[in-house]
Amino acid sequence: MSELREILGETVTRLFADRCTKDLLEKCDEGVWPAELWAVVEENGLTRPLLTEDKGGVDAGWQAVYVILYAAGRFAAPIPLAETILAGWLLDQAGMEIPDGVLSIVPNSEDISVSGEMISGGAINVPWARQADYLVGICRGDGGILVFCAPSTSFKANADHNIAREPRDEVFFDGNVVKGTPPGEFTVETIQLYGALVRAGQMAGALERIVEDTLQYTADRTQFGKPIGKFQVIQQNLAMTAAEVAAAVMAAQNAFRAAERGLPDFETACAKVLAGEAAGMATDVCHETHGAIGFTYEHHLHFFTRRLWSWRGEFGAETEWAERLGKRAAARGADALWPDITTRQSANP
Repeated sequence: MSELREILGETVTRLFADRCTKDLLEKCDEGVWPAELWAVVEENGLTRPLLTEDKGGVDAGWQAVYVILYAAGRFAAPIPLAETILAGWLLDQAGMEIPDGVLSIVPNSEDISVSGEMISGGAINVPWARQADYLVGICRGDGGILVFCAPSTSFKANADHNIAREPRDEVFFDGNVVKGTPPGEFTVETIQLYGALVRAGQMAGALERIVEDTLQYTADRTQFGKPIGKFQVIQQNLAMTAAEVAAAVMAAQNAFRAAERGLPDFETACAKVLAGEAAGMATDVCHETHGAIGFTYEHHLHFFTRRLWSWRGEFGAETEWAERLGKRAAARGADALWPDITTRQSANP
């Protein structure tokens, strides 16, 4: 890890550890916007790590984004940090101005139309739309693929949420929009690709958090005169879970590293598959190991497991990404499978 990312990791870990308290998470579950937390995140430049200094960023690269999002997931930061980072990067790639404020992304633009300087249509499951000052997306326009940026005056958000009670709103567009032309390799699916990438980073942090907390619980909780972590069945379950989580974390790191070299399509697919599979096992085992207390609202475990269940399906669940990998491998042919894997790995040390 570079010195910059090491310093960044210490900063964001300390920031979220101090501010993402159980009390704050409970308030956000009820719909409170954590304005103070968001202000501190902006003041520390965490919303623009991919932008150059002349655009208010630090040009730290995608691996620095992983450090930030890992910490955000580890502490269940109840803010649209991943969305704002991604939206700013999309605008920058299209040569557009990046506005100040809360940004979010539109995952699916199938029912959105941009004509001239106007936008219309709608979308569902838009993260944090009710809090967003601008919504950013990719859609087909008169001249081909375009990136759009719609101010809050151009859309109406009907409040909805995912199982973690994070805003996932229904949005209706009708107003002015700013648009730009992205790089030639962009498609309408690019936003799903990079959305899956940022979710894999958040999931990596949340996965390691629940495993570590569960290990601590097994050391503290005693039964029949000894810590429950001494029982072989619990040791086996946690060892298997830790292996799945380690694979998911490594895959996420590899995907963010690949993003600095080009389009991380293969690596992101692998990361989202492994993160989803690890989430299924880890949430089951961690809740089972905690027993009854782990299923109560008073315990903090659910703040992470509910997010993992939600993030697992966003921007494509593991089954969808696994199908894509399978189709890609089948199209390339059996003889190309191993060379494809080793070539990408050697280019992504």
